[in-house]
Amino acid sequence: MAKKKGITFRQILSIVTFILIAIVVWNMRGELKSAIDYLAHMNIGVILLLIPEQLFMYYCAGQMFFSYMAAKKDAKKISNWNLMRIALELNFMNHAVPSGGVSGLGYVAWRLKPYGATPAQASFMYVLRYAITVFFNQAQTLVAIVALLIMGAVAPENRYMLGIVGVISVAVIFMVIGGVWIAGKRKALNFVAEVIRRVANWGARVFSFGKKKEVLSKETVEHFCEEISADYEEARRNKNMLKKPILWGVAYSFLEVATYWIVGISMGHPELLPQIMVAEAVGSVLGAVIPTPGGTGGYEASMAGVMWALGVDLGLATSVVVTTRVIVLVGTIASGYGFYQHAISKLGKEDKEEIEEINKRGI
Repeated sequence: MAKKKGITFRQILSIVTFILIAIVVWNMRGELKSAIDYLAHMNIGVILLLIPEQLFMYYCAGQMFFSYMAAKKDAKKISNWNLMRIALELNFMNHAVPSGGVSGLGYVAWRLKPYGATPAQASFMYVLRYAITVFFNQAQTLVAIVALLIMGAVAPENRYMLGIVGVISVAVIFMVIGGVWIAGKRKALNFVAEVIRRVANWGARVFSFGKKKEVLSKETVEHFCEEISADYEEARRNKNMLKKPILWGVAYSFLEVATYWIVGISMGHPELLPQIMVAEAVGSVLGAVIPTPGGTGGYEASMAGVMWALGVDLGLATSVVVTTRVIVLVGTIASGYGFYQHAISKLGKEDKEEIEEINKRGI
């Protein structure tokens, strides 16, 4: 009699992914209904522009990884098709799946390994991508604030919001610059990493009521610092390696905002671009710290609230933000879920152990 096989790791991963998607959609059920209502008043022809715009945005995200890798002597070439496919996978993973475990940096390192990226390089590229996009996202916000002041588009009593967002943007920019400086100073990097390790472990003990003593080991932190420092030094010696990732990052940062702008145009309000730029900066900051996939909930509320404070009708602000987020969510699932599932279906025992080991090391 044949022995029945138990459920496999890849089947569990697929089931968990499907459940997570269902949770995200369920949490946005109210927003989905509102978005459907607003669709009746939109120019569908303009909305269709989101298809090429989103695909190019994901392509830019992939190029931030692969243009950096291409600058290395031992880099392997990748076709535009595979680049786009991996970019869609990673976008799906970032929006619909929590970042821990197999869907975190371990997955990224495993996925990029066939193209010549070591776990250390994948870790550095992951950090580099977010540093570039965050920096330019906030920089274009400052440009939008100046534009709104010059145009007099915000009532005097509401200009306090421009000041608040301006302070947030400048603070975030200095944080990115400070992070780059710290990465180049091994002692400073070790000090900051040790502080983060202790705070993380303290938080784990508090929230687990003493059951979990440690989430970051000293060895994990030291290993991470060594790898970040090594890649930072390589990039510092060869600054040309960063030119293309930065240019692709600039394009990606604008396209993130352009997504909302296209929806605004479809509703007959092309003048909303600077307000969207300012509001998206706040939403992205809050979305980064809210522990839900893609920052769902806080992202939408904060962005619509900022637009309203800048003089945009609340109904219009809400419809632009919610409709865009729903379209992006549906597009993310539709474009990335199949590729992601196909990729993890190839996970063997060795690949699984490799990803888990990378995650244990903290990258």
